[in-house]
This record gives sequence, C-alpha cells and structure tokens, in this order.
Amino acid sequence: MRIVQVKTKKDMQSFVRLPQYLYGSNNCYIPPIWMDEKNAYHGKNNPILRNSDFILLLVLDDQDIPVGRTIVYIDFNHNDFYKVKMGFFGAFECIDNQEAGHLLIEASQKWLKDKGMNIIRGPIHPVAENWGFIIKGYETPPVYMSPWNPSYYHHFFTSSGYKKGKDLLVYEADIGKGYCLPERFDDFIDKFLIRYPHISIRRLDMKRIKQDARAIWEISNIALADNWGFVPLELSVMEDMLKKLRLIVDPDAVWMVEDNGNPVGFCLGFPDINILLKKINGSMLPFSWIRFLSGLKKLRDYRLFGLAVHPNWQGKALDAIMYIHLYKNLLHKKVRMEANYILEDNLYIKNALEKLGMVHTKTYRIYEKSL
Repeated sequence: MRIVQVKTKKDMQSFVRLPQYLYGSNNCYIPPIWMDEKNAYHGKNNPILRNSDFILLLVLDDQDIPVGRTIVYIDFNHNDFYKVKMGFFGAFECIDNQEAGHLLIEASQKWLKDKGMNIIRGPIHPVAENWGFIIKGYETPPVYMSPWNPSYYHHFFTSSGYKKGKDLLVYEADIGKGYCLPERFDDFIDKFLIRYPHISIRRLDMKRIKQDARAIWEISNIALADNWGFVPLELSVMEDMLKKLRLIVDPDAVWMVEDNGNPVGFCLGFPDINILLKKINGSMLPFSWIRFLSGLKKLRDYRLFGLAVHPNWQGKALDAIMYIHLYKNLLHKKVRMEANYILEDNLYIKNALEKLGMVHTKTYRIYEKSL
C-alpha cells in the first residue's frame, strides 16, 4: 500500500466517493449531496479551508484502488486564538486494515510536523462540519451534519498513541415513543413571562433571515466563548451554514428570544434530511429534487443543533423557555429530537436536558496526540 496526495480530478473523485465504496451497503451510511461535495474541498468554496493550510491524502492498495482517505489541515484562526501550534484531521475513512490506517495516521503526523505543528486533534471534518468518531450508538444512522464510523477506527488511533481529547454526548427525546415534557413545566412559560414581561420569543423570520443569522452569529461568539474547542465564528462561516440549511429550515424549530426587541438567545433545530438523502442517494437531479422537497414536510426526525443564551441571561431559564416552545410546536409531528454535541463536562447543559426528560443515547470521541 502507498500514500498519495490528491492532485488530479480522478484523485478527487476517488476521495469524494470512497465512503460510498466502503460503506454503501451499510444502513448507517448516508451519502452527501454529491453536487456540493465534489466542490467543497477547495479553499475558495469553503470558508474554513480558505483560512487553512491543508492536504488531501489517499491510501492505494497494491492494485492502486483507493482504500483510505483523510484531510489534514492547519486552522490559522484557531491557532491564533489559542496561541498554539495545532493541526487537525478529518474526513477519515478506511478499510479494516491496520497498515492502511497507520499509513494515513503517520502521513498526517509527518505533514503537520514538517509544518511546525506540535499537536494533532481530530476528527474534526471541515467540510461536513461534524466532530468525533462515534463510540456509543453505532446501530443508529447519524442525523444531518453528524458522523458515523465503524468501531475499528478507534483501534487505529489508540494503537498509535492517541488519547481522548473530549467526548461529545447526544441526548434524545422521542415523542412518537411516548416522550412528553415533565408536568412541572406545564405553566413554566406563564410564570416566566410574569417575572420578565420585557422578554419575548418568536420563530425564525424567513423574511429577515439575514438579520436573524447575524444575531445567532453574535450570540454564539459571546455565549460559547468559554467552551472547549471554541473559535470565534466568522460571519462567512455562519452564512455558509445558513446556505446549507435555508432550503430545509423549519421555522417551528428555530426560536429567538429578545429582551425589548434585542436578541439574547436562540435555539436552532432542523429536520434530519439524511433520511431523504439516503432515499435519493445524494442526487439532486430534477426528479430526485422533487422527491426530496415532497418528503421534507413528512420528516419526524430532527436535530437540535445549537442553543445559546447571552451571558447576561444565563441561569435564568431562557434555555428551558426555548425548548418548551420547540416541544409544543413540533408535538403534532411526534418528533424524535437529537440534541448534539454536548460537551461531557458541561454539567449545566447535561443537567438541563436530563431534567427535561431527554436520554443520553450516543457519544462521539475526539482524539489528540503530541507530536
């Protein structure tokens, strides 16, 4: 086996399609939107890679068939913010072969060391925007913008000296299987608004989506500043995410809290379109696009992607207020909601979700190694 750098269109095609080649028959494999995926690994099309130095690697077997891949990159914004020399890897996929896995790992480490980096962390996928290898919950397909992998990936990294950097948790509430909001929250909103009459909550306004996106961006950069792995979010990154979500957004799943008209909190949920991408195999050709749009309103699987409250309002139950609105407005769909990623040591959020009756169902692990 040997390592090659992706340089040609043929190499890029192999890189993009490798997960389908490896896991296409697995129920947990979800194809991406192919027309977006093939262009996403160019810096000009990706706001994260635009500010990074990166390389795409393939492992070829003795017949030159691709059997593994990864992206290795240096995020200059991250390193400037933390004053570190850290590199990252992501998009890691590989056959169950120790030699292939270690070739990718060793090549990634060498490239970063040659660039002067002294630590590696991952997987953090700068294109799919997902974090970690799943280590609990293999049997369930991933929701949109979250990963799935076979269990043997962990051995590749632990046998190469990698240690746990952080675990990210997933909590679930399934109304279709009997979940209901605990009774103590029945009159919670009424009591809250009596105490804070200047607070209002509203759905996402599709007519002013750019203004709401900017508010989400501003609140995120303030409220999440102390979180592990946080890097100040550039507006272009938020706009790129908005571009991905705009066609699938459900206003009933996105809520803004305002203090006298000024945004102070948000919760961002969206339907799990992975179910539809699986059915159309990631193709957005005309008839597939029609199937996709017609299926969108029927989805009952959702992801709670983000929830943040301005520091001035933290600890005053704004998060519960938004969750209750989310629950009540999606109740008629009998939604199954996944909340991820929750930092394993974020006791405040973990306790809040558990008080709301949500159950821990999955865990993702991020690894690190000193170089």
